[in-house]
Formats: sequence, C-alpha cells, structure tokens
Amino acid sequence: MKKTQNYVTGQWIEGKGEGVPMFDAITGEIVALSDTEGLDFGEILHYGRTTGGEKLRKMTFQERGNMLKSLALYLMKKKAAFYELSYRTGATKVDSWIDIEGGFGNLFANASLRKLFPNQSYHVEGDPIDLSRGGRFMAHHIMVPKRGVAVHINAFNFPVWGMLEKCASNWMAGVPAVVKPATNTSFLTEAVVREIVASGILPEGALQVITGSARSILDTVESQDVVTFTGSATTGRLLKSHKRILEESVPFNMEADSLNASILGEDAVPGTPEFDLFIKEVRNEMTVKCGQKCTAIRRIIVPQNLVEDVQISLGKALDKVTIGDPRLKEVRMGALVSKDQVTEVRDRVQELAKTARIVYGDLDKIETIGADAKKGAFLAPIVLLEENPFSNLAVHETEAFGPVSTIMPYKNLDEAITLAQMGKGSLVSSIATYDNKIAKDYVINAASHHGRIMVINRDMAKESTGHGSPLPNLVHGGPGRAGGGEEMGGMRGIKHYLQRTAIQGSPTTLTEITGIYQQNAEYKEADQHPFKYHWEDIEPGMSLKTHRRTLTDTDIINFSNLTWDHFYAHTDITSLDGSIFEKRTAHGYLIIAAAAGLFVYPHKGPVAANYGLEECRFLRPLYHNDTIYVRLTCQQKVDRDVASAEHPSGIVKWYVEIFDALTDEKVGFATVLTMVQKKQEVFVEMTSDKVDDYLSKLTADMTPKWGVMTPQHMLEHMEFTYKIASGEIQDFEVATPEKILEKVHASLYNYDKFPMGTNFPLLEKDKLEPLKHPDLATAIEKFKGQREKYLAFYEENPEAKLKNLVFGELNKYEAYLLDRKHLNHHFEQFNLF
Repeated sequence: MKKTQNYVTGQWIEGKGEGVPMFDAITGEIVALSDTEGLDFGEILHYGRTTGGEKLRKMTFQERGNMLKSLALYLMKKKAAFYELSYRTGATKVDSWIDIEGGFGNLFANASLRKLFPNQSYHVEGDPIDLSRGGRFMAHHIMVPKRGVAVHINAFNFPVWGMLEKCASNWMAGVPAVVKPATNTSFLTEAVVREIVASGILPEGALQVITGSARSILDTVESQDVVTFTGSATTGRLLKSHKRILEESVPFNMEADSLNASILGEDAVPGTPEFDLFIKEVRNEMTVKCGQKCTAIRRIIVPQNLVEDVQISLGKALDKVTIGDPRLKEVRMGALVSKDQVTEVRDRVQELAKTARIVYGDLDKIETIGADAKKGAFLAPIVLLEENPFSNLAVHETEAFGPVSTIMPYKNLDEAITLAQMGKGSLVSSIATYDNKIAKDYVINAASHHGRIMVINRDMAKESTGHGSPLPNLVHGGPGRAGGGEEMGGMRGIKHYLQRTAIQGSPTTLTEITGIYQQNAEYKEADQHPFKYHWEDIEPGMSLKTHRRTLTDTDIINFSNLTWDHFYAHTDITSLDGSIFEKRTAHGYLIIAAAAGLFVYPHKGPVAANYGLEECRFLRPLYHNDTIYVRLTCQQKVDRDVASAEHPSGIVKWYVEIFDALTDEKVGFATVLTMVQKKQEVFVEMTSDKVDDYLSKLTADMTPKWGVMTPQHMLEHMEFTYKIASGEIQDFEVATPEKILEKVHASLYNYDKFPMGTNFPLLEKDKLEPLKHPDLATAIEKFKGQREKYLAFYEENPEAKLKNLVFGELNKYEAYLLDRKHLNHHFEQFNLF
C-alpha cells in the first residue's frame, strides 16, 4: 500500500513504521498510509529556522509578495489533479473549489498586501513620536521577521485552504512554515506541497510538511517560533498548555470550532427577500463541506412566531439537497471525512436530542446517488428544535460537526442577543434583516462575542460571499470557545509573525534605520535636481532648497478669478475684523501651487506624473508681499506594480516644507507623491552602429542558446518582421486573442525579456522554414537594408500606426520598444553580447 511522504529537511521522506490508513470517504477504500515514524522534529524545526528563515528574512516585502503571486499562478495551472483527490475526502466540486482555489486566493490576496509595506525586509509601523521639545530625540516602531518557524497544526476539513491561509501570512512576513495537516486528508495536502516544491518558487526550507502523527512536535519549539492550531477547543486547550509553550512564551494562535449563530430579524417575515436569504444561508451552511466547517451555522435563532415557518421552509430547501458521489453533477452534498466522524456526529446529535427534538432528517435513513451509503461516510442533514434554549444548555455547549443545526425561538432582540452570547464566543454570527436599526442594535451588542458578523439583506445578496466564508483581508478568529485567536485580517495576519520593537534616537539616525525621512533629520543635499534621478537612485533624505518667490496682490486676485474661490479673506479685506487674518491672505492652494512651481523640474525626465497629495497643513496665514522658499525632501519610496502601457515605476513621497523667507519660519508642509520611472538596465539600446558591431560577430556555425534557428534563419525572420514594421506587409489578422491583446500590448513597456523559446505565430514550432538567401552574408545585408526602411518610414511618418501580428496596433514609440526587445532577444540567443 502506498504511503504518503513527508517533505522535511529538503527531501521527501517516508516513515519507517507500518503506517496509518486514510480512507476514501465515498467508497471506504484505503487511499494511502500515513507514517512519520523516525522523523526528528527538533531537526525539522531547526532546518526551517536556519535554511528557510535566513533566505526569507533577506527578501523584501515586494519580493515575497511577487513570490506568492507566482506560486498562486503556478498552482492554478495544476488544480485539476487536486480536484480528483479532493473528491476522495467527500467534498463536492463546490466544496473543493472553496478549499483549493480559495487556498490559492489567499496567496493572491496576501501578495497584493506587498503594496502596503515598504520596499525592504522589515516594516515601519505607525507615525513617528517626538520625545523632546527640541525635536532631536524621537521614537518609532519597527517590525522585523521573527527568527523562528511557524508551526501550523491544521484540521481535516480544509487540507489546502487551511495550509495556505496561514502560510501566505508567514511567508509574507519572512518566516518559514512547518505544516502538520490532519492525517485523514493529508494525502491532498501532500499533493499540493509536491507541486509547490516542484515549482522551485519558494526558497528551500520555507515549507516543510508532516503528513502523519506529530505528537512531540511542540517539545522543541522555541521563543521565536509561532504555533497556530485549528480544530476542537478541547485539543486546542491541551496544546496551548504544553509545558514548552509556557516555558518559552511561544505565541499560540488558536482557532477552534464554535457554535455559530444566525439570527432571523423580526422584520424578515415570510415573503421578504431577507427570509428567503436566511433559509438559503442556513441550508448552505449545513450542507457545504457536509457541514464540516468551523464557521457553519449551528444555532438558528428565530422569532418565536416564525419557528414553524422557518422549520417548514428549511425542510423544503433541504429536500432539494441530493447526497452521493461528489463527482456527479446532480450531487449537492458529499460525505463526512470518515466513518469515525459519522459516529462522532451521531453521538453529538443524540446528546442534543435529550432536550431538543429532531424535526428534519433521520440518523438511520439516507438515500445516496452513485454511491453505497453503507461503504461511505454519509449522513443526512439533521435539524433539531430546542424550544427552551435558556434552560436547556446543551445546544450552546455541544457541537455536532456535520450537517446538523438547531432552531430556537426568541421573543425580542435582547433575547436573540443573549442566546447568541450563550455560545460563549464564536467565529462568526449573522443576522438577516432589512431594518438597519435592528442590524445596528444586534451588531453593537453581540460583537463582544463574535469574531465576525455579517448582516444579510437584499442589497448585498448578489455579491455576498456568505456567512461561512472567511476572507483573507478580514480577521478570522473569535473570543472564548472560538479560541481567542486571530488569523488572516490583511496586514494584521502578517504582523503575527513580526516582532514589534520601539526604537529611539535622533531623527537622522531613525531616518537611516526606518528608510523614511523623519522631520528635523539632516538633509542630504542632492547633487542635481531630485526629479532628474530615477527611482532606484533616490534615497530618503535627499533634498533640494529652492529659490524664492513673492506672493503678490495680483497673484491672489488672479487665483480667486481662476478658481472661483472668493473666500472673504482673499477678496474682501474690509471684512477681516474679528478673524484670524490681518491682511489680504493667500489661498492655501495658491501656496501649494506656488510651492510646486518652485520645486518642479521643467524638463522631461524620470518623473512621469504627479500621483497625488497625501498630507497638507498650513501653519499660519501668508499675506500679499510675503516671500517663500521651499525645501523638497524625499520622505519615502513605495514600489508599485505596473500592468498598463507604461514603463516600470515606483512612487516617491516628497516632504515639501514651505518657509517664510524673511524669518525662516515653517509656514506649511505637504506630502506630495510622484510616479518616478525605474532605470532600464535590461536591454542594450540598439543604434545602427551597435547592430553592425554585433552582426560582425555572427558566423554561420553558431548554435543558439535555445530554439532550432540557425543564424541565417534568425536574420531572415527578423527581415520579415521589419517588413511588417515598415508597412510593407499589413494584410494579416492579429494573432493574439482580443481578450488578452491589451495586456500583451502593454508588455512592450515593461523591462522583461521575451521568454526563451517564444514562438512567432507564422512559424511552426521547432521546425525550420526553407532559407530565402544563398548565404549568411546576403542575409545580413538584406536584414540591414530592411531595418533602414523601417527607420526611414517612421522618420517620414512619425504619427503613423501600423499593425503587428502579436501586439496589435503600434505607434512609432511602441515600434521602437518592440524593436529593442526583439533585437536583444535574438542577439542574446546567439551569444552576441
């Protein structure tokens, strides 16, 4: 029988024991054996801290984010195989989509968070703090990656999502992970990890996985490690009290199964959209993943006069749920993960039924499609009714982790809130109401007991992700029974793996440490105007002091007429009595505009555009005939993604200080953002002389670094593309599909090389066309002549736009960008550089 393997210390290792069987939830067959006997968990954790941790910590947030994005794109291409395995866990296609592509979605979402972090390996948090009146002693907070490993102990219900929702955060933080999935479904986790390892995208040591028992894994955790647990509250409390966790003060994040409640608002009566949405939500939460979700609705809290309506409507909705082999299109609910789980759920239902009564479903009766109910881990949906929820507490304390939920009545909203709170803490609650007062009262009073609350109504229904769907940019966790932990939550989730440290010192020192210019730090006088530098060459503190300008009466009046801003302080000096103004006052935006006029560099350069204004303060009025000067200083650099037709660039935040030239008093400041182009250092700029020089090195016997072209084939291919570029050949259809043409066209502006082996649409892959010229020398002359025709065409027709087979319509500049990339691609192909 096949065993799953463990990926640890850089290799796939099979356990040395007999192994524990994992079963197909539908057929009952053994899928594989799980075995971890012989693994040294102390060595595994040490390997992660050193090999994986050292590499991840050196990466910037932007590099880590792009790494996650690449991994997500890679895994999406491999998803079909994961679905086939997921069906064996009892999951339907929809269930599998939540687990598999939902997991990949966490990678995408966390990758996007790189935009919120600086372009360095650590984070600077919050605002600077002045600790002295003189402004020479200050503080800030930084957050650096912990030097340990994230140990993730996961539940069986989401073998992919459970791993990636946690790992996405720790990888973004620069911390490696050791993942311990639940044994029952670890065969699916193993399959995904195999593809992750095969991709080579993550640094070695960033991910290790243990696919079986790991009872002693916490024995060697250290203070710099982070442990997360998802599962039952009982097991979580046991792990949280582990001697090593306490001795080393190891952060322990617990997300436990909870008795989540959904409330039907008193206004949501039958016939309203909210009533229908409520029934649909409860049905979905009972049947998606066969109810095996830590966020599923376990308690259905409804107005006492609507209990019967809810019971009837929910029963009708559940009647439509078909159960069986999840591979079949007509099946809407699969199986529980194992027969052991079926037994456990049955036992819990029987405990609940001591006071509540089953009003829908039968523990001993089930009809299945395409599967043998006796062989698989099947269970029909069960709805109970607890008529005395204030005195019978089992419904608030006992969880049946399957397709089971209990209806209970309330008399007024206060009772509903109390019932929701009696679960002693949950991951999520929801309320269906179109009355925003009811919604507010419930949310404010119930929020203390829930990690997330969703208000269900007709306005949000079409775009809702549902009661039970944790989202990567929202906190996932809850108080009390739910474990008291937090996962995900956007930047919050990443910060769990960072150490927050307060730093104190002079503004100049803290500028160097944080990478952000701090007020009163020493300026770094720029050798030339800062707007003449590319993004890479600008550094925080780089500064320019401008010349002066006097604000005149005429400036103020003209600005009023131009903007229609006729505020009395600018236009009616007879009305100044009792105001804070003494004379005709310059508009605040005139001051900002005048400041820009002083610091803006007029000529074309790397600064591509004004990106916005982030902060602006006027410290005192400026009057007519006051003279100002400006100090322009780089405050911070922020990387950005570029997907449109523009060159790679980053954002520079400029700290603009405006001074009264007479007194040198600061009278205003602003943070101005500019988009600054990055250097192009990838491609050689191809002048005719350089082309001649490179071609002089080309010989007929040269072999390419990739592909099957000979030197002459390469030249004849490029001669043909120059005929297209010069307009001689235009009778063709663009080969690139319309839906991706804009993206392909925009790629001309980036600094990425054409991939090796890129295939020209008119050439058959890996097959050589017959040569047209007698020899290489002739091919070189024909190539040069055609290139000259291309250059001459655009000299004579600078506004022309011509079709390209791959990139669509190109103007002169875009034709130049293509020419540069194309020549570099083929000259590199034959090692001419």
